[in-house]
Amino acid sequence: MNSSKRFVIKGCQILTMVRGDQPFFGDLLIEGGYITRIAASIDQQADQVIDGKGKVAMPGLINAHNHAGMSLLRGFSDDLKLMDWLDKKMLPAEARMTKEDIYWGTMLSAAEMIASGTTAFADMYVQMDAVAQAVVDSGMRAALTRGLVFLEDDGGQRMKEALDLIKSWTGAGDGRITTMLGPHAPYTCPPQPLKEVIDLARSRNIPIHIHLAETVEEVEKIRERYQRTPTEYLHELGLFAGNHVLLAHGVHLTHADIKLLCGMRGGVSHNPVSNLKLACGIAPIRGMIEQGITVGIGTDGAGSATTLDMFAEIKAAAWMQKLDAGDPTVLPAEQALRMATIESAKLLRIDSEVGTLEVGKRADLILIDLNKPHLQPVHDLYSLIAYSATGADVDTTIVNGQILMQGRQLLSLSWEETRLEAAKRAKRLVAGL
Repeated sequence: MNSSKRFVIKGCQILTMVRGDQPFFGDLLIEGGYITRIAASIDQQADQVIDGKGKVAMPGLINAHNHAGMSLLRGFSDDLKLMDWLDKKMLPAEARMTKEDIYWGTMLSAAEMIASGTTAFADMYVQMDAVAQAVVDSGMRAALTRGLVFLEDDGGQRMKEALDLIKSWTGAGDGRITTMLGPHAPYTCPPQPLKEVIDLARSRNIPIHIHLAETVEEVEKIRERYQRTPTEYLHELGLFAGNHVLLAHGVHLTHADIKLLCGMRGGVSHNPVSNLKLACGIAPIRGMIEQGITVGIGTDGAGSATTLDMFAEIKAAAWMQKLDAGDPTVLPAEQALRMATIESAKLLRIDSEVGTLEVGKRADLILIDLNKPHLQPVHDLYSLIAYSATGADVDTTIVNGQILMQGRQLLSLSWEETRLEAAKRAKRLVAGL
């Protein structure tokens, strides 16, 4: 995709999400995929001028934990208990998935994310060549991981696929793709192979993406096998010693577990909608943040969360913590928005390039249209966006200086083709289940 154009966004309100900055009216100049100037007024010549009047420019939202190919299973198995959802519905349907299915499932997720203001995501799944190709084709940014389960001997095939992904796709898509190693979870990764992954990641400076303590059942399994909490199990294997780690969920963490995470590189992706919908629990993210642990926001896959709208996650994250604490001052709006932007960028280890609007950073940003009844009047912009905005209020989505959506029209992919392919493949996957 061509990101060499120079364009100016004029007359918008700007939320940089840089700590301490206040919203202000101004212009942004984008050249060669980068933000090169932010000022009250920019009059330089440009290939294109975007009218930002009545709109808010802010960093694109960053989904810190996803399984994008699962969008084909959206709404297929709702209102079930977790293990019934997984064993009776999800796993049998996923077993039918082809590489092409996963490509189109990822394209469907990309369309939804672009349309709702997400510019980057962390993904763990299988057939990751297909996922990577969808990222390249859609214009999004992503940190990709081949999920590794070590419950049976596959002759090293999963690990080979994980390393092939890293070798073949790191830096692809004009640098939009980064990669990680993805041991699935403590309960699917016995000590020896997990320790090998941890050591390999450390020696090659590869980040690790892993599920942690999502359910009570997981905690009980690890306690029964190893007489440890899942966090203690990972700590004793050395996961947090020198590795950059993206921990997904972290719902059932004790105070002692949180202490073990202090000082870690990386942090936790909080996925509140999925956790609520599957009745997994409320993650103690307030306690993590108080201990200096980085907490971002993710959606989990559409198979569980149903929606990939990060604005729904922002609301859920803030409201759950307020209710849990019995204190409406907990997790204020600006902090919730930071979690969905720069804090998630830190988890994906891309915060030097995206997550805030600053000169020299990649042009990953969105424009939100305030000309809506539910977005007026404007008293506090952070509160308005965190608590009132939805993904449908995003007018324009830009990644790497490439306009992927403008005026609510998707430009980087064919919505009609994506819709038809997804519908056809989804019908086959769930037939008879």
